Amino acid sequence: MKKITVLITIGILFTGLYSFAQPQSLPPAPPSYIEVTGTAEEEVVPDEIFITITLKERYVNKDKITIETQETQMKNALKSIGVDLKNLYLSDVNSDYVKVRRQKKDMLTKKEYVLKVGTAATVGQVFQELDKMDITDGFISRVHHSKLDSLKKENRIKAIKSAKEKATYLLAALGEQVGKVLVVTDSPDPGTQPYYPMPRVMAMVAADGVPEQKEEIEFQKIKLTSSIFVKFAVK
Repeated sequence: MKKITVLITIGILFTGLYSFAQPQSLPPAPPSYIEVTGTAEEEVVPDEIFITITLKERYVNKDKITIETQETQMKNALKSIGVDLKNLYLSDVNSDYVKVRRQKKDMLTKKEYVLKVGTAATVGQVFQELDKMDITDGFISRVHHSKLDSLKKENRIKAIKSAKEKATYLLAALGEQVGKVLVVTDSPDPGTQPYYPMPRVMAMVAADGVPEQKEEIEFQKIKLTSSIFVKFAVK
């Protein structure tokens, strides 16, 4: 019995030593990768400019100038400079007559409109016509671009292509190649900031040769910025 016990014990020890001597399986090495951020910027000129115009009833030499009279004059003036009246509409926040003040037994009123035009040059013409009519309550309320959504999409595509280009030349410097995409993260769109007209004074020469100043309206461009993070595997 003692010999059998000794043999069994030696067998167990030998089996354990043999197992320990075998090479242990190691976890696979993590894949190599590169992380880059691609950016793209673009500036576009706004092609939708919104002008808020307020007409107010008023008296000139005791004669009342009604809203209807001013509206007809304004529409005729806008048509004369090529403005489509389809782009003139009542403001949502002031679609009806608004009481201004009482003068004797008359109730003076005002009416607010929004006019959309496409260029800064047209804006200048509109304000010239309003000035001829003694309408001084007009201002540029906002600007926009008619294809802003598609322009943002194109800018994001440029950003992600920029990320791949960056990863490609960085890995090429190490003798490596870009592999498949592992992660893509699109940074939140910072949005567009309000852009206001910037009057530009230009020197003009009159017929008598004397320089004169003329203000020309131009707008700051709408700046689009895209940033995309991409993680690539290394081949």
